[in-house]
Amino acid sequence: MALCNGDSKLEISSAEQNGSCEGAVAILDAGAQYGKVIDRRVRELCVRSEILPLETPAFAIREQGYRAIIISGGPASVYAEDAPWFDPAIFTIGKPVLGICYGMQMMNKVFGGTVHKKSVREDGVFSIGLDNTCSLYRGLQKDELVLLTHGDSVDKVADGFKVVARSGNIIAGIANEQKKLYGTQFHPEVDLTERGMEMLRNFLFEIAGCTSNFTVQNRQQACIDDIREKVDKSKVLVLLSGGVDSTVCTALLNKALNQDQVIAVHIDNGFMRKRESQSVEEALTKLGIKLKVVNAAHTFYNGTTTLPISEEDRTPRKRISKTLNMTTNPEEKRKIIGDTFVKVANEVIGEMNLKPEEVFLAQGTLRPDLIESASHLASGKAEVIKTHHNDTELIRKLRDEGKVIEPLKDFHKDEVRALGRELGLPEEIVSRHPFPGPGLSIRVICAEEPYICKDFAETNNILKIITDFSASVKKPHALLQRVKSCISDEEEEKLMQITSLHSLNAFLLPIKTVGVQGDCRSYSYVCGVTSKESPHWESLMFLARLIPRMCHSINRVVYVFGSHVKEPPTDITPTFLTTGVLSTLRQADFVAHSILRESGYSGKISQMPVILTPLHFDRDPLQKQPSCRRSVVVRTFITSDFMTGIPAMPGNHIPEEVVLKMVNEIKKIPGISRVMYDLTSKPPGTTEWE
Repeated sequence: MALCNGDSKLEISSAEQNGSCEGAVAILDAGAQYGKVIDRRVRELCVRSEILPLETPAFAIREQGYRAIIISGGPASVYAEDAPWFDPAIFTIGKPVLGICYGMQMMNKVFGGTVHKKSVREDGVFSIGLDNTCSLYRGLQKDELVLLTHGDSVDKVADGFKVVARSGNIIAGIANEQKKLYGTQFHPEVDLTERGMEMLRNFLFEIAGCTSNFTVQNRQQACIDDIREKVDKSKVLVLLSGGVDSTVCTALLNKALNQDQVIAVHIDNGFMRKRESQSVEEALTKLGIKLKVVNAAHTFYNGTTTLPISEEDRTPRKRISKTLNMTTNPEEKRKIIGDTFVKVANEVIGEMNLKPEEVFLAQGTLRPDLIESASHLASGKAEVIKTHHNDTELIRKLRDEGKVIEPLKDFHKDEVRALGRELGLPEEIVSRHPFPGPGLSIRVICAEEPYICKDFAETNNILKIITDFSASVKKPHALLQRVKSCISDEEEEKLMQITSLHSLNAFLLPIKTVGVQGDCRSYSYVCGVTSKESPHWESLMFLARLIPRMCHSINRVVYVFGSHVKEPPTDITPTFLTTGVLSTLRQADFVAHSILRESGYSGKISQMPVILTPLHFDRDPLQKQPSCRRSVVVRTFITSDFMTGIPAMPGNHIPEEVVLKMVNEIKKIPGISRVMYDLTSKPPGTTEWE
């Protein structure tokens, strides 16, 4: 089972061989959200790699025989007082180095260059100009699409280095060919950088002289051996949602242990999809997995947890959270759900007269879950993007006590699917769209009041300039110069063309969602776009890439279906996790996924969250009609690594009539005001809205 140079089989990882890393690549972790993706990409090319702390001494890298060094991106600034420490000698021990994003800035600073925080952030896919005479870019075009996620940029290039890539006026790549030192401000490791693998191939084979011979066999057996060693004669409680991850985890446990050792429990937390628990039980029974179903909806609705007194409070003091059905903070929602899962699991252990100290907890945690939660198991320096329900403080405590079994913690989603097929799981289980453990609870944007900060009015003015750009350039304005400074000449020309041809309006919506910008979590506005004519999707996608770059307080851009929005909502419908709210979302989710499945395009979309927002459009402000309806968002997502991805473009990735059918059917559900379509790539928007 090996994935080499595009082979369809799965590449296998292993522990260090005899303590020597001869010929391997050292990946120094500066806290990037994509650190594990670098590791995986290198191994896909059949080159051994190991993720090491950024502060690893240069002499250790040299003595262990590493062939080359890759430095990941990270959320810090190289000039910050708390910038991570590293050994500058890593650049002078004769090893080829590829510095990605933060890694490039480190390299530039060490050799006397400067880095400054720019007024312009770049978060998204951009076309950059390359010097394809540079060894790193040999065989590529002079213009390539890449993913950029940064606020700091190289200002003065270090002595001995030359600029080999540019994004408009921003330096996107530097190189010292003689010393084999290369820096990319963009991320070659992600799918959104279209020819990133060719760049990595050039670095590994042409520059570093690595050998493509790392094909360690039998990853499945390694997982089974690990389970048997840890569990021995004890019992294992596995929390089974029916999704790919937990099902593959259960299948592995069933294969590794005696059947009476594995206790498979499906907890219906009250946030499942329509008829989900019933279908999960039926599917798993067919697989021969004996399943205990626990209806714990009431327990979850009224669940609480302990939280710090405040975000600023660093003392051990704690407070009791509100009950889940009265909680609006998404991080608190996730923590309550994660801890309630463990409490319910402990009740199951008690009912079965098992001793807690003799039972392990198993779960299908994946590498991306741990990275986004900033777990030390995946990355020592990653920022928290969102807390995963399977990586809460309580679960970390159990993990520290050695009571958690996570056989998939080094796997990515597509690798889990391949492993599931190897284990003989049916395709309808293996190819299911991911569904989060907290279920529909994190697809309801709960709020008591609108989210309107002091920059609300100014940001709305910038959005007006952007969507009316062809007219705005005729009326000079201070904000117009700010918009122009963020875009290249080609982008300005395209924006002129779009706003001349289409009558658009963009505005802030008074809600916030989670995003990731420059390896850090952002939690801010959604921008709505509306049109007087039928949507021109290519133009809308262009605006969705442009807007978050100009307005850093915007994480997402959505298209609002229906007539032109004259008065955007500035208040919200108070929304909590009540049974009525959940029933509305459950029906919208059922309708959208039924239409997608019937269209035959379900396999073309990696995931499709359907989100309920507390927004009531089309109210006459003079009549002071209260906000009482809600609106639905359809979030189509296409990805192979689930760390980056793009929305499905109607008319391209998915027929427009399929999307319009979803919209029309969802609008028939009582209490729905409007339907929106998420146009945002990841980054800056995460897959889920919370």
